[in-house]
Amino acid sequence: MTDKRVLFVASEMVPYLPENEVSSMAYESPRMVNDRGGQIRIFMPRFGNINERRHQLHEVIRLSGMNLVVNDMDMPLIIKVASIPKERIQVYFIDNEEYFKRKATFTDEDGNLFPDNDERAIFFAKGVVETVKKLNWNPDIIHVHGWMASLLPLYLKKYYADEPLFADSKIVTSVYNKGFEGTLDKEMINKVKFDGVDEETIKPLEDPTYSNLLKVAVDHSDAVIVASEELPEDLKAHIDSLDVPVQPHVSIYEFEEAYNTFYETKVLS
Repeated sequence: MTDKRVLFVASEMVPYLPENEVSSMAYESPRMVNDRGGQIRIFMPRFGNINERRHQLHEVIRLSGMNLVVNDMDMPLIIKVASIPKERIQVYFIDNEEYFKRKATFTDEDGNLFPDNDERAIFFAKGVVETVKKLNWNPDIIHVHGWMASLLPLYLKKYYADEPLFADSKIVTSVYNKGFEGTLDKEMINKVKFDGVDEETIKPLEDPTYSNLLKVAVDHSDAVIVASEELPEDLKAHIDSLDVPVQPHVSIYEFEEAYNTFYETKVLS
């Protein structure tokens, strides 16, 4: 992986949010690439329950200030950055007062999904791409972790299809069992269609469950990693039907060699 450029885009990541399957692998996989001589960039949402003072987040003025359109509304993009000192790894945070100020990640204190989670996912996907464009950094691999990042493959393949910076980038989606109960806003499909995305492409979003969101993600990926031992049956069957390389599940203790080999022999070959 020496000098290969890998963009990691994650819903959550330690040490900024509590440890779970997604947040741990979203940290361990870039650390592995970094240790093996690769160049990395990491993006995640700046949720309001991330302690900015403790983690020393600060705004990057030259990258902030753009407006992104979500469902015909202009939403200001703020970019913050922090470093994980012991690993010398920098993390970029996508922020917006409306979407990410509340002191929680995906649900309210009663465990109900936030009604605008679909718009937050659209904003996050666009925010990542626009910021990477400003950085003028063309990744060899784009690796997606977690459902709030799962619209990125779709937007790269459809909305940003003519963007030369990503013309040769390969998209890898890690699929986890950690999703959500119920559905996102039923109007989600119309909000994505507003961006000129063909309805046939996103038909699963008529019922925006976790599994259907991930089906759209893997349909627009160049490779898939099964990141949990168990997956919802319909999602597992969908992945099995794809004509792309699939990395079977390996434990967090064995993933380094497996992911590195997968990147080099299946994704980049």
